[in-house]
Amino acid sequence: MSGIKIVTIGGGSSYTPELVEGLIKRYDELPVRELWLVDIPEGEKKLQIVGALAKRMVEKAGVPMKVHLTLDRRKALAGADFVTTQMRVGLLDARIKDERIPLKYGVIGQETNGPGGLFKGLRTIPVIMDICRDMEELCPDAWLINFTNPAGMVTEAVLRYTNRKKVIGLCNVPIGMKMGVATILGVDQSRIHIDFAGLNHMVFGLGVYLDGNNVTPQIIDKLTGEQSGITMQNILDLGWDKDFIKALGILPCPYHRYYYQTRTMLEHEQEEASKNGTRAEVVKRVEAELFALYEDPDLNIKPPQLEKRGGAYYSEAACNLIYSIYNDKRDIQPVNVRNNGAIASIPDDSAVEVNCVITREGPVPLAVGDLPVPVRGLVQQIKSFERVAAEAAVTGDYHQALLAMTINPLVPSDVVAKQILDEMLEAHKEHLPQFFKPVT
Repeated sequence: MSGIKIVTIGGGSSYTPELVEGLIKRYDELPVRELWLVDIPEGEKKLQIVGALAKRMVEKAGVPMKVHLTLDRRKALAGADFVTTQMRVGLLDARIKDERIPLKYGVIGQETNGPGGLFKGLRTIPVIMDICRDMEELCPDAWLINFTNPAGMVTEAVLRYTNRKKVIGLCNVPIGMKMGVATILGVDQSRIHIDFAGLNHMVFGLGVYLDGNNVTPQIIDKLTGEQSGITMQNILDLGWDKDFIKALGILPCPYHRYYYQTRTMLEHEQEEASKNGTRAEVVKRVEAELFALYEDPDLNIKPPQLEKRGGAYYSEAACNLIYSIYNDKRDIQPVNVRNNGAIASIPDDSAVEVNCVITREGPVPLAVGDLPVPVRGLVQQIKSFERVAAEAAVTGDYHQALLAMTINPLVPSDVVAKQILDEMLEAHKEHLPQFFKPVT
């Protein structure tokens, strides 16, 4: 049969309408014959609601794309060309624990950074590896495009512990940075190019260009003050100290606030958690509003309220990536891939987030050489954290998990690391079977 088969695991996600919109928009050059939305029994109600909206959107667009809804992952995967993953093991209740427990110990509680990022990885990686095993059997030539967080750690684990070479990690942070720069300069984002290099949620813009001209110093000058203008829905924009950002000389991403403004970010999180709830609790309310909208039988477009979610534009990035692979576009996109020497400061076999030329054979990383000395150590420390965390996730080794927790720069000591680890292991026991193997 002609046409493309795409499988989205976590199809009941609130982001799915954005994916459907992107596929419809590109249908002439990306003829998706089948879109399979897959979820688990706990997500069935959301899957039915989102799936019905997806079908209305396709019908309104008048494109011959068949939308299937299923809880049977293996049935969906058979013969797939592209598999996207956008799931949350343990649902938002698990994220609430990831955010609340560290705060008790005076440590930042965040979805992909610090202890929260570690535990999201520990829960997610074994499930992704199961999906990879299914893909080897049912669709060995398919591309796995993962935007389940922590995307860098997940990509690292897949590259290191599975046979799957056709894997790409995706993030919306570079898109947000590019949009922010375009807004600051008052130009269309198509005129902006940024040399991205680093890791997922630890990526820097080494150079910023407008119409091919280097405007990095002008952008750095404009990032000072109470707000930087480059931020995300889920991260407080504190602006940057004028002298610090000038000394740094390159464009940080919003997540760098957790590392360069740790105390202020922690105080903000503690205050928000006591007043409005953690970010996960806020997201729960936003999602309830979104799904109430999605249930409207007259709704047949992606509602603008979706942009309240911190992950807005993830699906746009996914559609763009699939489109470029399928059509051998050879354009440049920042993605998470095997380093292969692109960043000299990181091992060749590790996952990095870097600009790549997107070809039919996959992304080709663009070499950047060494990272600047001021940021090199931090990036290497986070890569060490990701490597050790991925090993802990695969093996269920308590000591590796403790090591990962301790070497993360947001955790102040080995003692605090052990306290947080023990409490979080118990809190997430249901979703961490590798750490609770029965004694034989």
